[in-house]
Amino acid sequence: MAISNSLRSFLKFFLKIAITAFCLWFVSKKINWNDSFIIIRDSDFFWFSIAIFLFVVSKLVSAIRLNIYFSNIDLKLSQISNIRLYWLGMFYNLFLPGGIGGDAYKVIVLKRKYSQSAKSLTAAVLLDRISGVVGLGILAIIYYYIVFKGDNYSLLLLFFIPVGLVVYYFTVKKVFPSFIKGFWPTLLLGVVVQMLQVLCVYAIMKALDITEHQTVYILIFLLSSAVAILPFTIGGLGARELVFLWGSNALLHLKNDPTPISISITFYLITLLVSLIGLYWLYNDPLK
Repeated sequence: MAISNSLRSFLKFFLKIAITAFCLWFVSKKINWNDSFIIIRDSDFFWFSIAIFLFVVSKLVSAIRLNIYFSNIDLKLSQISNIRLYWLGMFYNLFLPGGIGGDAYKVIVLKRKYSQSAKSLTAAVLLDRISGVVGLGILAIIYYYIVFKGDNYSLLLLFFIPVGLVVYYFTVKKVFPSFIKGFWPTLLLGVVVQMLQVLCVYAIMKALDITEHQTVYILIFLLSSAVAILPFTIGGLGARELVFLWGSNALLHLKNDPTPISISITFYLITLLVSLIGLYWLYNDPLK
């Protein structure tokens, strides 16, 4: 018997909650959550505000990158409308994880409003995601090399960056020829977005008075961001904390240390706070 769309959405939502809860429970067996929240509670408000500002700027740059893809398919969307829609998509992704995702919502709204095919809109949104992952991968490889100083195949991975970019370029040219003219600007903005989020994490560490192992924590953050992209948890909650737990144990041999988890939780709280702005556009037409 076929499963209805509403039941399928509910099951996906339930599964995400279950996986998120399991990840948080597993982390709670290793560290004391209260110790992490004490570190966050005593954070420096100035640096916390700087972290929020850098995160907001990263999302604005990300929205501009998406609009380049829209312009490649001759969708003339004003930057302000695009940013409003982008923020609404962020809200959908974090606060309505069981229903329609933020990316799918953007496709539906734009298809309804403009004479664009769902296929071309989906391709634009997909490539926007991919360019973000590519930027994330570039920075992760660079930080991996810095942490391991040429060992653990880090030098080989560094040489892989130009090879990977060539493969990426010709894949886009072959599969998505309409978007090739925006390849380099979107690639650059993809790297800029990830750099801004890295700076955001540096500001978080300043706010939490974390002065040791900063480079390693940035590498763990980049790896956790890659895991958080996978749609198995609610906004990456639980998955990031798990990666921070395992990463700090593997790279720094820190056991039962709440410090790495406090970085992850603070970043999630900032994401939550900034995404909440999208609630306004849930009741007001972002494309008006």
